[in-house]
Amino acid sequence: MAYTQFAYHYDRLMTDMPYPSWMSFLRQCWIRFDVRPRTLVDLGSGTGSLSLPIAQDGMQVVGLDISTDMLAVAQYKTDELRKLSRFAKGGSVQWLEQDMREWELPDPVDCAISFCDCLNYLTEEDDVRLTFERTYAGLTSGGLFIFDVHAPQQLVGYAESQPFIMDEADISYIWTCDYDETRMEIEHHLSIFNRQDVNGTQLYRKIEETHIQRAYPQQWIEALLRASGFEILSVSADFTFDTPTELSERLFFVARRP
Repeated sequence: MAYTQFAYHYDRLMTDMPYPSWMSFLRQCWIRFDVRPRTLVDLGSGTGSLSLPIAQDGMQVVGLDISTDMLAVAQYKTDELRKLSRFAKGGSVQWLEQDMREWELPDPVDCAISFCDCLNYLTEEDDVRLTFERTYAGLTSGGLFIFDVHAPQQLVGYAESQPFIMDEADISYIWTCDYDETRMEIEHHLSIFNRQDVNGTQLYRKIEETHIQRAYPQQWIEALLRASGFEILSVSADFTFDTPTELSERLFFVARRP
């Protein structure tokens, strides 16, 4: 399911997301593997919280997302930054509504990224395969594919730690989960209450959404990357280049099209 009304509250509710850590990891990858990309595609770009800083640094970025609403928020943020002339020379960003399983651009790019566990929203093995194959085809020779996913244990942790609650004066949410151990799949149920002024009366609007994520074993992902033609450069955990363990929450993969 694509983000709909939740998209317009996403940045407010996700203020604790570690975007600087993702940016730091990405820049370390470029240094570590000696690449200087000029063009980049962000698969599952959401509201642009990663695409925009990359473009501001001077890179040509295309943000792809399946959610019209998330892209609308990203475009608004882009327009505000352009008013302030916040893009370095040569930097640009374009937003396209596309499915990552079948994405396509006019020209191949130097780097593809997919952070913030976007690939966990692909709930069938064939969906992941199609995304890897499409990404391989969309990269230049030597281009990097850098992404993260929730480790299986992280979804178990969500299920064991629920419910999650946020309660502030103007907005609140209740987040519960249902976990399917057999499929390593979790359903996130979100109830958001947003305060609005209606004819001088303060009312709360309720928004309900369900999002499904699935985790895949590390070894399975590695095998699929190789089967798609990629050379695996690094598999690590939790914004580092350390080897994953059973306690790792996020797995990071760096692969290259030979």
